[in-house]
Amino acid sequence: RPAPAGVLGIDLGTTSVKAALLVGAGRGLAVAESCSRETQAHTSSLEAGPQGMEQNVQRIIRALDECLAALPQQQLQRVSHIGISGQMHGIVFWKKDKGCKWTECSTGPTFEPEEVSHLITWQDGRCSPTFLSSLPLPQSHISLATGFGCATVYWYLKKSPDFLKSYDAAGTIHDYVVAMLCDLKKPLMSVQNAASWGYFNSRNKSWNTDILKKSGFPVHLLPEVGDPGSIAGRTVCAWHGIPKGTKVGIALGDFQCSVYSCLTERTDAVLNISTSAQLTISMPLGFQPPETPDPSSAVTYFPYFNGDYLAVAASLNGGNVLATFVDMVARWTEELGLQVQESAIYTKIIKAALAQNDSKLSVHPTIFGERHIPEQLASVTNIAVSDLSLGHVTRALCRGIVENLCSMLPVQHLMETGVRRILGSGSALTRNEVLRQEVERILPFPVVYGKDVDAAVGAAMVM
Repeated sequence: RPAPAGVLGIDLGTTSVKAALLVGAGRGLAVAESCSRETQAHTSSLEAGPQGMEQNVQRIIRALDECLAALPQQQLQRVSHIGISGQMHGIVFWKKDKGCKWTECSTGPTFEPEEVSHLITWQDGRCSPTFLSSLPLPQSHISLATGFGCATVYWYLKKSPDFLKSYDAAGTIHDYVVAMLCDLKKPLMSVQNAASWGYFNSRNKSWNTDILKKSGFPVHLLPEVGDPGSIAGRTVCAWHGIPKGTKVGIALGDFQCSVYSCLTERTDAVLNISTSAQLTISMPLGFQPPETPDPSSAVTYFPYFNGDYLAVAASLNGGNVLATFVDMVARWTEELGLQVQESAIYTKIIKAALAQNDSKLSVHPTIFGERHIPEQLASVTNIAVSDLSLGHVTRALCRGIVENLCSMLPVQHLMETGVRRILGSGSALTRNEVLRQEVERILPFPVVYGKDVDAAVGAAMVM
């Protein structure tokens, strides 16, 4: 018998690209194959300097190609739908007629980015609070923050207007991939991604065009917007052996897809820790977010699927905090004239922390600030001579990441809304036993863990 048709899920993350091949139907879909490749795409920002956070799009697409080349060709030839998710808020610019060129590789045709800017990621810090306060007030339920696509466009408009003249299209990195696969003349964006850019009204699903036009914003760069779960187009070439004409879904938020891959009951809360971290619960059916945001609130309402919303404590501090700590240790050892691989440091600090059941150290890990209090950075208190080992510090750091999330969406609130179980997802959580121990210590609910490729799986399931 012929093999069953498959669905390909792709997630373009902050540090890696993941792909998952699913077979079956509906909620009965099962992962047949999966693959992950680090992008190593971080690059310096010429215009924004040290505050900028940019990635090389060519390297991201190379990691995507490597992922697909590692999957069984026979199964890729049976793919009927492609679902794509990625990091929200970020923005990439390109020229519509020169966004990519199609070339032949060992596994069939693929596309190479051509006239494309760097990806300015959600971690970008070029828009200071002073700069943001100079911008027009959005008509949106989400407060504007640095790293949001529209805020980044405003920054270029004011600081480097010639940059914008080079491009006539923009989207998230996953919107770009969908546009290239389907040769879309105008980029198409889901409500999820549009809300993450700022200046988007989720109630009437439209950009704040009047507000933006009045301030000289280049509104021609704004993509058209569609519902998550809809089809954006069909592949124009046989991509890595995936048949030409395969249906491609509109690009989705990675967080929403992570949630979709595991959330089945409204009494579940989802804890996701990858580069950043989120704790979320479903809002009741029919919920509509407030007309205007509360800038001091730690909880944001993310558009989900079928008109539903998630209440999310979206922290900027997750696995990136641990990565920064590992980088710091690596630099210190280098300054002492020693060479230790970061991967080896990571393994050793986790092992050391597992040997320390507790630490009196208190680490407030918000080294990247938080959107609702950008000026509050990290701190360490309760420092005693007995708690200075790497094990103690790592244990306290992991606990601090979880405690910070719970300060944003308190356990008491979870209980009051009827939460009965925590579903854990995200690469930092699935790879770090110390983090998992701290989750189970702090949250008084049973915890069930997902897999490293949750967002890719969710993107496929939506299809």
